[in-house]
Amino acid sequence: MPRRPLPLVALLVGLVAGAVALPACAPAQAPTASAPAVASSSASDYVPSAEEEVFLDTLQHRTFRWFWERTDPETGLVPDRWPTESFSSIAAIGFGLPAYGIGAERGYVSRSDAAERTLNTLRYLYTRPQGPRQLGTAGHRGYFYHFLEYDDGTRFRNTELSTIDTALLMAGVLFSREYFDAADPAEQDIRAYADSLYQRVEWPFFDRPDATDDPRLMMGWYPESDFGPAYWQGYNEGMILYLLGLGSPTHPLDATVWPAWTDTYEWEEFYGYPHVNFTPLFGHQYSHLFVDFRGIQDEWMRDRSAEIGEPYDYFENSRRATLSQRAYAADNPNDWVGYSDRIWGLTASDGPSDERAMVNGEMRQFHTYWARGASADHVNDDGTIAPTATGGSIPFAPEVTIPALVEIARQYPAVWTDDYGFRDAFNPSFTATDVPIKPNSEVTPQGWVDHDYLGIDQGPILIMAENYRTGLVWETLKKSPYLVRGLQRAGFRGGWLDGARARAVDVLDLPPARTAEPEGRRLVVVLGSSTAEGYGPSASDSTWVNRLRHHLEGVDPTLDVLNLARGGYTTYHVLPVGDDVPDDLGGAPDPDRNIEAALAQDPVAIVVGLTSNDAARGYSNEEQQANFERIAGLAEAAGVPFYVTTTAPRNLDDAGRARQAAVRAWLLTRFGDRAVDVWDGIALPDGTLDPRYDMGDGIHQNDAGHRLIFERVLASGLMDDLTTAR
Repeated sequence: MPRRPLPLVALLVGLVAGAVALPACAPAQAPTASAPAVASSSASDYVPSAEEEVFLDTLQHRTFRWFWERTDPETGLVPDRWPTESFSSIAAIGFGLPAYGIGAERGYVSRSDAAERTLNTLRYLYTRPQGPRQLGTAGHRGYFYHFLEYDDGTRFRNTELSTIDTALLMAGVLFSREYFDAADPAEQDIRAYADSLYQRVEWPFFDRPDATDDPRLMMGWYPESDFGPAYWQGYNEGMILYLLGLGSPTHPLDATVWPAWTDTYEWEEFYGYPHVNFTPLFGHQYSHLFVDFRGIQDEWMRDRSAEIGEPYDYFENSRRATLSQRAYAADNPNDWVGYSDRIWGLTASDGPSDERAMVNGEMRQFHTYWARGASADHVNDDGTIAPTATGGSIPFAPEVTIPALVEIARQYPAVWTDDYGFRDAFNPSFTATDVPIKPNSEVTPQGWVDHDYLGIDQGPILIMAENYRTGLVWETLKKSPYLVRGLQRAGFRGGWLDGARARAVDVLDLPPARTAEPEGRRLVVVLGSSTAEGYGPSASDSTWVNRLRHHLEGVDPTLDVLNLARGGYTTYHVLPVGDDVPDDLGGAPDPDRNIEAALAQDPVAIVVGLTSNDAARGYSNEEQQANFERIAGLAEAAGVPFYVTTTAPRNLDDAGRARQAAVRAWLLTRFGDRAVDVWDGIALPDGTLDPRYDMGDGIHQNDAGHRLIFERVLASGLMDDLTTAR
């Protein structure tokens, strides 16, 4: 494999610093991790049976194969899910990187093959473009977007720049830095790229802009509309985000961020287990995949230990959360089918449907992907069980998690496969055959079963099984100077941390990142719903908005498109803040994506694409027309050229299609040559979407349909307005 030039930061750092019982490929090793200070005898003393050991061998091997076989070997892009075609998840990449080390240790693959896959991943990620543009970058300021396109590793649609997903990615990156410690050229390059990826993350970029005295971080950022509304508070998976940000030698977070965060914890009892609550189990697991919290305490945990009169740490907290959820399932207050002290596990996962269906003579509401869980805070439970909820807690309570996994595999063989271990989820209560269900799933005699495997669910199973058996990921990351520094700055002391010999790394004095926009930048702002946001095509470059963006860049480099569209939006979402909206539209109008937000950008033109959601919700033609008049009137008053795409065909009922057609006719009459017709030629005579342009859901246009919309936008007077605006 040819070597490539190493990144600059790396050089600087170098100067500064089926049947359950299938045979395994390698025998299990004796646990080597440090003993916990907190008394958890049943967790530390449990000895799995011979059958359970073989099951764990099989589980790990099959789950590893998912990462090895489903990941692109040249780019390292791990799928968000499979076999459903999707995109790559950066968090799943972060889980995949330790998987390669686990595979090498257990003899599933050679160390050299694991190193090659790891190096390909890190090099590919490092060389993806970064910057504030909406299209064509993988991230900004060292952070990465939540999902990436498979074809070029750039942002998938309008996903957010994600703090937690970047942190999970970087945790995997730092595992690779410490695990591949040999003098081999490939392993040297791994360490260099790992340093470069981690040290270019500008962690303080996500400081809350609305609270100068609150150092906690925002969750997401969009190039279209700046930061989202959510920020990190309360106990959850955000521990790893703050620890890695505190440990950075280049762009560290202020040390006050940790106590500001822990001050928002909620200590409550749930099913007899007092602990810091968080509802889905993933919040008690993700940080623990990488950090051995046994016997180390921050100030919050030291104070809690003093209050309760016994040692307490985050590992014990996750143990109690696990046991409380098992107790909830055994009690089964909602009378779901199958729940017991052996069949349990609630966390974020797929589910059967977003419809209501009958269970035990009662109509129940179900969900597809949902943050399921049970805690004193709230309960999100529709009878769907996710094996990763149990598997991700193996080290915390092996005496109940391992037997539960074995029992799930025995009782529900459809969810336990010879290929890749556990499928994402199953629901014994859902037996309805007369309601729509999630694609790529089925209803069996034992209830609903998902056919997908999810990367962020496979990772915790594999990693936590290994941490329980050998402590591999924990012990490897104890050597990370960045993680050790982050823990120490967060106030952690005791246990293995007091004896840590990780080399300290000084802060590097690097020039600030350049963030200025091109001089003379002129914006076309797009408002709208899912079609404008980019749903339908096979790749983001094929959406009509991104085709327009590429075209305008070729015409004039100062021209750019700001896409504020959001799936599900109606004309009411785009109205000015304060206008009356129906009660069923929470969050409307949207101040970040409405006509006022568009005008605040001083655009050279505005295009509104609200093609079908109003009709689908049953809003009258008069309502839609009044809303369009309101939106257009504000643009016209500001002297900004205003365009609309007409309503588009959608496979609604007869009344819905009639509303669509009538509003389309009105828009053509009202706006004339400023109305871009996305009906003619795309709709069949009955008003349904022509299958040639249907992505497959009867709602959204495919690549060919988006190309037609783009061509019709170009044929409008938009280009004349842009030339005049010059």
